[in-house]
Amino acid sequence: MHRRIFLACAMLAATFAAANAQTRTIEVQDPWARATLGQARTGAAYLTLTATGPAADRLVSASSPVAAKTELHNHIMVGNVAQMRPVDAIEVAPGSPTLLQPGGLHIMLIDIKAPLQAGTSFPVTLTFEKAGPIIVQVAVRAIRAPAAHGHTN
Repeated sequence: MHRRIFLACAMLAATFAAANAQTRTIEVQDPWARATLGQARTGAAYLTLTATGPAADRLVSASSPVAAKTELHNHIMVGNVAQMRPVDAIEVAPGSPTLLQPGGLHIMLIDIKAPLQAGTSFPVTLTFEKAGPIIVQVAVRAIRAPAAHGHTN
């Protein structure tokens, strides 16, 4: 009897996972972060988002157990000084990948609990206005890891 219940639950979970994968409207590619030095209290995560359905969506928040606080950020120029500023959401339009990369949009990890070490990974939950939460594993690369397209911002 218990075996039948277990098998039924397993089949239901597999069916749900398959249906969820088929209806996923956001694709997340290449989530990564740079390693941090010593007692650094902040880090950043980068990735590429693509809306795979016909409608746009918005990344409205992110969270991770490696940081006390996580914010969506953008770099802006104020005079001749680059500054990071929080943003309320990041637009993800169909047919046009949205890049989160050094020197641009990114996920700011504030008050990290331990240094981010190259060769490890950590989870980040991305929450979208329509698609809901998506959990990704962020790979930690070397401190001098190049940004997208080979730039080293």
